[in-house]
Amino acid sequence: MQIAKVRGTVVSTIKEPGLRGVKFLLLQFLDENGNLLPSYEVAGDNVGAGRDEWVLVSRGSAARQVGESNQRPIDAMVVGIIDTVSVDNYILYSKKDQYR
Repeated sequence: MQIAKVRGTVVSTIKEPGLRGVKFLLLQFLDENGNLLPSYEVAGDNVGAGRDEWVLVSRGSAARQVGESNQRPIDAMVVGIIDTVSVDNYILYSKKDQYR
């Protein structure tokens, strides 16, 4: 899994029938210091993540095994919304502190 920040949404009205009902998010990956990397990815979202939240992303065949997505052509899926990330007893990210 990787950590990413939700940067926005992607809307597609015409798509593969197996993807109907799937919400898509535009994600930007983060490095070990919480800095944004230049890479972006579109991922399906079944957990209801919102803009600027940090999320856990499962990629590849593992993403297709989440929930009912095993028959869907999905390469990346948001599998969790992060509450906190700590490294060496340092809080790198805290969702509750983000919205103060």
